[in-house]
Amino acid sequence: MCSRQLSCPSADRTDAHIVSAHPEQGWYLLCDGAIVFDDTGALLPDGQVVAPHRVPVGQLTIAA
Repeated sequence: MCSRQLSCPSADRTDAHIVSAHPEQGWYLLCDGAIVFDDTGALLPDGQVVAPHRVPVGQLTIAA
């Protein structure tokens, strides 16, 4: 087993790396303790919820 410890950026930065990936369930655990979801939502380590970033229906394009 590797004893090397990867450093994690501070919690206010957006470049935290994935420490546990579960793409089949749609979520990833980051080194700062945040859980991010495929729909762009997140649960932060302090319990705050980040709502998914959704595009308004009027801005979606339809392939013809």
